[in-house]
Amino acid sequence: MILFGVYPNQSAAIHGIDWNTIGLLTGMMVIVAVTQRTGVFQFLAIWSAKKVNARPWGILVMLSIVTAVLSALLDNVTTVLLIAPVTLLITEELEIAPYPFLFAEILFSNIGGTATLIGDPPNILIGSQVETITFNSFLTEVAPIVPLIFLMTLLPIYVMWGRKLTASDEAMARVMNFKAKEAITNVPLLKKSLAVLTFVLLGFMVGHPLGFEPATVAMVGGALLLLLDNLSRTPEEKSENVHHTFGEVEWVTIFFFVGLFVIVHGLENAGALDILAEKVVGFTEGAADSAEVTTRLSIAVLWVSAVASAIVDNIPFVATMIPTLKTAFVQLSEQGSVLDLDQQHAIWWSLSLGACLGGNGSLIGASANLIVAGFAERAGSPIRFLTFLKHAFPLMLFSVAIATVYIYLRYLV
Repeated sequence: MILFGVYPNQSAAIHGIDWNTIGLLTGMMVIVAVTQRTGVFQFLAIWSAKKVNARPWGILVMLSIVTAVLSALLDNVTTVLLIAPVTLLITEELEIAPYPFLFAEILFSNIGGTATLIGDPPNILIGSQVETITFNSFLTEVAPIVPLIFLMTLLPIYVMWGRKLTASDEAMARVMNFKAKEAITNVPLLKKSLAVLTFVLLGFMVGHPLGFEPATVAMVGGALLLLLDNLSRTPEEKSENVHHTFGEVEWVTIFFFVGLFVIVHGLENAGALDILAEKVVGFTEGAADSAEVTTRLSIAVLWVSAVASAIVDNIPFVATMIPTLKTAFVQLSEQGSVLDLDQQHAIWWSLSLGACLGGNGSLIGASANLIVAGFAERAGSPIRFLTFLKHAFPLMLFSVAIATVYIYLRYLV
């Protein structure tokens, strides 16, 4: 971008990076890297399986719930990194195909991640770059529809696989013999981790009115947990432990975002997003008033985001759409269609729901999907692109249809 003159110099390129998103991701990854050493995520998976007496359908439902909840509290990429290996272990003991379980976890990681600002990268981008949207905004505006989408998505999964999932008594007995408590390897660290995670979640809720951005809260939480984890260690142990923790951070994801921000900001500087914004504004031609403009834009953004996110990864799509929509709002105001804050927010929620749910449409729709597919490949049970597309795309359209009704009834009537 610099060599070809899109940016005049390095400083201009770096100026395009959203450091709030980078800090939020890094801080949460540090917290998870320390927390996972306690074994709590393996404990949750084994506990869930034993709660339903190791019955395959019951395990699928329980792991889906755990995946959705953790995706909302942590983030969906981290969640599948932790849950997918345990799922493969359980299905191997049950001697059944892991595909239905991994398929459900992909879908519900994206559905659960839709509920919060930190749950899915598209939401992180929206929450970071739209100043009027906070952590609490997602809880009150987007999260209420997520449980319904969860339940309605579970029904067709049951029709496809529920009655076919069977295992022998011997296999279920082996799973029941797993000792969930033995998965917890460090109780003191677990207590510290849960305390810090609670502090961070509360910080997200109350930080905005106090002037603290999500990145500040997450980085303080990560630093605090590192401090608590290293208090009683020798200097050599501290150095090794900190290096190990930072080694667990997903730097590939971090640098992907850095590069993405530079490219998108370059497109903005070059005027490409102005052209795209004009196309978006074109959806509103002939609209009688700002209310009709909002309705047209909201529905269009919701469905275009969903389908586009299934074709390309939802992260670069949303990174491009945020400045595009901001430019579109300016163009609309210049044409006399001024959208108030509530009307703009309706469009942002459409983008969030469309991109997050649209990520379920194909294996390349979201980062979490590819991570699960990678685990399945290494375990000798590869998830085929077309097989996943055949099952997932209709369910994605179904969930977006539910979101459309929600957006219309709550914001557009």
